[in-house]
Amino acid sequence: MNKLPAQSSKINDNGKLDLILKEIFRIEKKNEKQFNELRGDFRQLQSAVDTYAKKADTYFQEMLMLARKVDRLERWILQVAEKVGVRLKS
Repeated sequence: MNKLPAQSSKINDNGKLDLILKEIFRIEKKNEKQFNELRGDFRQLQSAVDTYAKKADTYFQEMLMLARKVDRLERWILQVAEKVGVRLKS
């Protein structure tokens, strides 16, 4: 008679173990799904930052070229003014 309750308890423990394992696997799968979504979001953010960095780099290069052009034109204006005898204030 003692064997039946022990077997019943063992079956019950296995059933609880099965439920616990199922719950753990469910949570793990849910966490994996959320992690993959975050990974995708991170890739999008990384791509956006890379795109912005490239645009900013291009902008700064253009500004540098523009500044050099203005300096060159200013130098030419001063040279022309000197040759024609016009005094410019800087």
